[in-house]
Amino acid sequence: MAKLVFGMNQSLDGYVDHMEFAPSPTLFRHFIEEARGQAGSVYGRRMYEIMRYWDDDHPEWDADQRAFATAWRSQPKWVVSRSQKSVGPNARLVEDDLEGAIRKLKAERDGEIEVAGPDLARSLTELGLIDEYRIYLHPVVLGHGKPYFAGPRPRLRLVAHDRIDEDVIRLTYGPA
Repeated sequence: MAKLVFGMNQSLDGYVDHMEFAPSPTLFRHFIEEARGQAGSVYGRRMYEIMRYWDDDHPEWDADQRAFATAWRSQPKWVVSRSQKSVGPNARLVEDDLEGAIRKLKAERDGEIEVAGPDLARSLTELGLIDEYRIYLHPVVLGHGKPYFAGPRPRLRLVAHDRIDEDVIRLTYGPA
């Protein structure tokens, strides 16, 4: 059975915003390895549109960016959206019955499936479907933006913590 993992970069004051701070080279390499090991990803529409950047090659990319793109392209993706009409390569659209679709996905797959986007994570948290939360805590204070927990504040227990690079700590929580 697959494990659903919601993990994102977060500021000290609880916000996620990929435009306000970026991963260091060390953290980016960590994300490449994470992407290589994942059984797939479930995206909300907005996060999927952002990540579609990796579908096309860009001449200015370095080796790490090419490696991430390769890992991202190779994994299956499920896009949760009622408004999206089509999705890119190696992706499937989930339009109806979110709970049923994700329960089926978890039952049919093995390994970790990434949940991408706080709005989608809110819906999956409400349904009790997220198995693990990973907060990549950055020493940045934003003061605004989209909160990591966009909805219910689940009861959690710390299961692991580790330093990923000089400034970022990964906090891993499971449901209490």
